[in-house]
Amino acid sequence: MSSEKNATYRLLLEQGRALFEHETDMIANMANFSALLFNTLPDLNWAGFYIMRAGELVLGPFQGQVACVRIPVGKGVCGTCVATGLIQRVADVHEFPGHIACDAASNSEIVLPIRYNDEVIAVLDIDSPILDRFDDEDEAGLAQLVALFEKHLVLSQ
Repeated sequence: MSSEKNATYRLLLEQGRALFEHETDMIANMANFSALLFNTLPDLNWAGFYIMRAGELVLGPFQGQVACVRIPVGKGVCGTCVATGLIQRVADVHEFPGHIACDAASNSEIVLPIRYNDEVIAVLDIDSPILDRFDDEDEAGLAQLVALFEKHLVLSQ
């Protein structure tokens, strides 16, 4: 990682540990996680979660403009992430087949699956108005943050 990005993701991991360590409510942690990312990472216009509910993704906590409320599995970047179980990093969303344009200002996107007991239960979706905003360093740093988040997931309250 470049020293600047490396330092940013190290700081985010420290802050994430402090946020998630003593809190078990998934929605509260998602809200703080999305705010942390949105206010720390440059050049974002949306950061938040979609949660699996009755076989489709439903809007969860986020920071940014209003968003699509429901996304079918297999549709758009978020639905593709759930269907494949793989991180989706898209340099130009306008070239992604079936892209769902919730915010016309978004040009690039990264979506990471959130797992509980090996099942995708949500996705972390991050959008940018900058083409090709996300690189290998962002993907690695965000994957570490998601792993930390998953480690603290408690679904039965």
